Amino acid sequence: MEYIIIPIILLLILAIVGLMMRRKHTTIIAQLENEKLQIQNNPINEEISKVKSLNMNGETEEMFERWRNSWDEVIDVHMTKIDSLLFDAEDQINRLRFKKATLIEREIEDYIRKCEKDKDKILEELNELIGSEEKNRIEIEQLKEYYRSARKTLLAHQHSFGVALPALEQKLEVFVQKFEEFDVLTSEGNYLQAREIVISLNNESQQTFEYINDVPTILTELQVKLPGAIQELRNGQREMEEQSYYLHHLELTEALDKLEEEFASLKEELAELKLTSVKPRVAEINEEIDRFYDLLEKEVIAKNYVDQNCERLLGSITNVINSTRLVSDEATFVQQSYHLNEKDAEIPKAALKQLEALQRRYDLLAMRVSEEKSAYSSLQEELIEISEELERIHEEQGHLSNTMKKLRIDENKARTQVDNLKKTLQETDRLLNKANIPGIPEEMDARLDEAAEHIYVVMQSLQEVPLNMGTVHNNLNAATLCVEDVHAKAHELIENVMLIERIIQYGNRHRATNPKLNARLKEAEEAFHQFRYAKALEEAGTAVEEMEPGALKRIEAIVAEEAFTKS
Repeated sequence: MEYIIIPIILLLILAIVGLMMRRKHTTIIAQLENEKLQIQNNPINEEISKVKSLNMNGETEEMFERWRNSWDEVIDVHMTKIDSLLFDAEDQINRLRFKKATLIEREIEDYIRKCEKDKDKILEELNELIGSEEKNRIEIEQLKEYYRSARKTLLAHQHSFGVALPALEQKLEVFVQKFEEFDVLTSEGNYLQAREIVISLNNESQQTFEYINDVPTILTELQVKLPGAIQELRNGQREMEEQSYYLHHLELTEALDKLEEEFASLKEELAELKLTSVKPRVAEINEEIDRFYDLLEKEVIAKNYVDQNCERLLGSITNVINSTRLVSDEATFVQQSYHLNEKDAEIPKAALKQLEALQRRYDLLAMRVSEEKSAYSSLQEELIEISEELERIHEEQGHLSNTMKKLRIDENKARTQVDNLKKTLQETDRLLNKANIPGIPEEMDARLDEAAEHIYVVMQSLQEVPLNMGTVHNNLNAATLCVEDVHAKAHELIENVMLIERIIQYGNRHRATNPKLNARLKEAEEAFHQFRYAKALEEAGTAVEEMEPGALKRIEAIVAEEAFTKS
């Protein structure tokens, strides 16, 4: 039975595979048949017939014949070949020769792709031709209108174009020739060639109409505005020189002469319509002229500044010299009582030398002003530099003067601070002596002595002649820290004594029933009477806390509140 069943199963599998392959290829053939019909039914002949509305001459006629022949080849040759191949493919499928069927299907696809390509090319060229005709018709009318407008402008305003008029008229003549050439090509059916002329005319018209807009403006600049501006500059230069202005450094006459010489060459370039070079150069000349105006204005402003500030500066120099001498005398006097650092002490001497140099610079400046052979702009710069240097020296002297005045103020403040430190130390000593404590620890006595020693050092430094305030401040800072520290420690000591007493009082209630607590409190009391308050606090606090956790914090809060109330 097994030998019979296995072959049957294999036959069934082959039959199923064959049916699936046949269905697949049948679907492909149907799709290819549909694509062929789509191409075949495309109304290409009707599209090609649209060309008959144009002039059927020249390239239009040639293209029409080429498109029709190409499409006839598609229908009569390629479609017939595709039909034959489709028949062969179906025959191979029926015979279950699927590999051969696949090769035929690929050949059919190649034919269909070629037919599609031919069809798309025909339609593309057709649309280009018809579109060119329509665009040509619209754009040529616009160009003719632009031409007529340009011609009217040239005729009505010939004087505005001056030397450039012949070149512009010549450019417009080119339009007439191109229009005639366009009409001939269109009548001969050469629409694509005519399209090239339209594109060329569009570019040419844009440039020509830019010339017509720009030439009058540039010509006005070269013939009227720029020469007028140059003449104004010359007049202004002459008037300023008559008023004692020195302007040779500007080299204005030479520059204006060169510009006037350049105008002739620019007009020649304008006559040849070389606007790409003329237009930017005219703009540059305008900028140069504006710069010359600015330079002349700068000299006027500089003269006003020099006239208003030259004599005033002399008075300022005199005042600063006098004030610097006073500061120098003050420094000499102050040095008898106070120590000045070497740098500050040398400031007045160095300033007087600098002022002598400034005085010489000013004398030279005043001589240049009187000689009227220097540009006021350079005189102004020199005047400003001298003024700024004078201001710097004056500020430096003011700073030194304030420093010296501050020495006396600092000395008084230091003496007041020493008095306050003495009072604080005395208050601390009284506080300790008046407090209800068994005695003052040696450490506290040492701190009090150290604070007193620091105050003594400050007082000694205040007796030195000359007085060095830097040393005084250093000693004073050290004394202040020491006194403040001992004052705080004294308060802390007194509070600790109060805390020890309260802790022992609290523990006394339990001593009779708690031998361990009793022993610890005895050690605390012994340390307390030996003025070892830190040891006493540690012993008493630990004993109470071990007996009743949290008790120490409550006692500390009570003592802190009492201390706050007393303060």
